[in-house]
Amino acid sequence: MAKEYVTTREIAGPLLIVDHIEGAKYNEIVQIKAVDGSIKNGQVLEVDGDRALIQVFEGTAGLNLGGTRVKFLGKGVEVGLSPSILGRIFNGSGVPIDGSSAIIPEKRMDINGNPLNPYARNYPLEFIQTGISAIDGLNTLVRGQKLPIFSGSGLPHAQIAAQIARQAKVLGKEEKFAVVFVAMGITFEEANYFMEDFKKTGALERSVMFLNLANDPVIERIATPRFGLTVAEYLAFDLGMHVLVILTDMTNYCEALREISAARKEVPGRRGYPGYMYTDLATMYERAGRIKEKKGSITQIPILTMPEDDKTHPIADLTGYITEGQMFLSRNLFQQAIYPPIDVLPSLSRLKDKGIGKGKTREDHADVLNQLFAAYARGREVRELAIVLGESALTKTDLIFVRFADEFEQKFVKQGEYENRSIEETLDIGWRLLSMFPVGELKRIRPEYIEKYLSRYTTSSEGDTKNAD
Repeated sequence: MAKEYVTTREIAGPLLIVDHIEGAKYNEIVQIKAVDGSIKNGQVLEVDGDRALIQVFEGTAGLNLGGTRVKFLGKGVEVGLSPSILGRIFNGSGVPIDGSSAIIPEKRMDINGNPLNPYARNYPLEFIQTGISAIDGLNTLVRGQKLPIFSGSGLPHAQIAAQIARQAKVLGKEEKFAVVFVAMGITFEEANYFMEDFKKTGALERSVMFLNLANDPVIERIATPRFGLTVAEYLAFDLGMHVLVILTDMTNYCEALREISAARKEVPGRRGYPGYMYTDLATMYERAGRIKEKKGSITQIPILTMPEDDKTHPIADLTGYITEGQMFLSRNLFQQAIYPPIDVLPSLSRLKDKGIGKGKTREDHADVLNQLFAAYARGREVRELAIVLGESALTKTDLIFVRFADEFEQKFVKQGEYENRSIEETLDIGWRLLSMFPVGELKRIRPEYIEKYLSRYTTSSEGDTKNAD
């Protein structure tokens, strides 16, 4: 039977210190009863002899030292799971907020998950189509990958997150696909935008949403992504679904981690963040992947806003170490009214080569990707040179590269918020752009692909120009 204690010694921010306890365990759930009879929930953060440090999910307002009763429940935080969880919206503590009935669970799982044996992992290999050319064409998302989006304040990462959630799908086979959308520290307007967008577009039917608002207790923000990842593990490894987990905004999560660390009087690390932040982030990011002999998979897109657009900030820096690449949003492209403002040059998907090619996307994908990247990099370089030296200093070929860079941003990167491009459409746009070059400049594409694909987009007048060159 659970024991109840009235030996609270200290209340500090969202934390309680309780003395003279017996048998308490790390991560154990506690029930806290205030003097007015209201019930709060908490979790054991630390046990030192007969003393326990407890974080209170709903905050410590209304608690006092004399009348607070603390009951240790002997188990960790769990979430009830069943197939009917799809299409539901929960708050950051896993409580339904969509007006429907509570979930009748078929099983319960601890939200902290279980360590995964690295030997049991399968290598990420298959392509996930997001419908966004800058991702699918150049920074391809692979099933089982962790690919974060590095954004900045005021950039449209929320719209991009919603677009990916709406459009993402597995190609080739009729396989079950689901999205777990986790939002942390967002405003009411943002939460309403996500809910309305998911309902309006029908994406909610295959999604599970967890929404932690900015005015919710900061301690709840620590649990919110773990609720989402536990649901993803159930859908992927119990029900055999391919699950895309979108986590936004990881910066708000890390700020909550720093606030709790300060309340615990821990020695701060870089910029005040706790020294264990790398480990804490890894416990979530590493829950993505595929498992041998399991049909399902978990793919993660964490989204974080870099304070002052600083990619060396600890949150972005540590995330980059743990994940397999990153996508950068560009403030310069955003100011030119280009959506989505994905800057493809510093962006990188380290697993893209594993998810593209014949039988996955298209045989010419790798060559087109490399040629587009090289041409755009040179076009940007020449464009910057022209600002210094003037266009008169550029060669005829240089001018083609500048024009290509402009067209690439306007036709390849830029697309509508509700425009869902197939990978074939994306590659065709790439070939159309490359057709402005003389064939001799397409040094990264095999001759057989040039012969097979380029002729579709080369008009007779353009062909005459190329021959003249």
